[in-house]
Amino acid sequence: MSTLVNVQFDESTALVQLDDAATRNALSPRLSIELSDAVDDALARDATAIVVHANGPVFCSGGSLDELEAPTHPLEDAYRGVFALAAAAVPTIAVVRGAVVGAGVNIVLACDVVLASPTARFDPRFLDVGIHPGGGHLWRLEQRVGGQGAAALSLCGDTLNGEEAQRAGLVWRCLPDDDLWPTAMRYAQRIASRPAELVRRAKASLRRSSEFEHIDDAIELEREAQIWSMAQPFFAERVRAARERIGRTSHH
Repeated sequence: MSTLVNVQFDESTALVQLDDAATRNALSPRLSIELSDAVDDALARDATAIVVHANGPVFCSGGSLDELEAPTHPLEDAYRGVFALAAAAVPTIAVVRGAVVGAGVNIVLACDVVLASPTARFDPRFLDVGIHPGGGHLWRLEQRVGGQGAAALSLCGDTLNGEEAQRAGLVWRCLPDDDLWPTAMRYAQRIASRPAELVRRAKASLRRSSEFEHIDDAIELEREAQIWSMAQPFFAERVRAARERIGRTSHH
């Protein structure tokens, strides 16, 4: 049986590709489980970042209608890949070309950073097929685009192209197709150039900060993490390297 999700490595970056052309990468339970396994595999192999992309003109055509009509798996299986991406300890980047429909939007929302082409189209449309949004869709959507944007997309059936999605906050950058992959890899390489433990700790702090109601809690969280980082060997090494660079620059 062919795989629906492929994993390759570019140095320490895991490149996770949705590859089910027959269904336009529909988020079936099988694809979702393979996506979860791919994320687990990437982390087990010490990936420093995960880049999610798709084969074909459609990023994801949404949930499998066959599975919705005649379920063969528990509903939770349809979101296992989304949950694995959202829980990943390392930075995750989505590279989006073409349409992202229904439950497929959850894949994008689960990633830390989203890069999209102008021809990308984000279309939740859960309600059009008579099903309530699931997998944390509404919560993550509201986090990205605010209450009004989440209402417009989920309740009113609005859609966003790449440029509109950037303005709304759903996408970090909207770029020409030729610039998407180089930008994603530049981000991934910058991540890889930093101490892996430090990147993971900073991502964990970023997540926890969103749970706090008062900045004092965030300040304390960051204080503990900053003290931890200053006690690590990489801190002294990097301060020394920075001093050397400054010294070389000042002599020119």
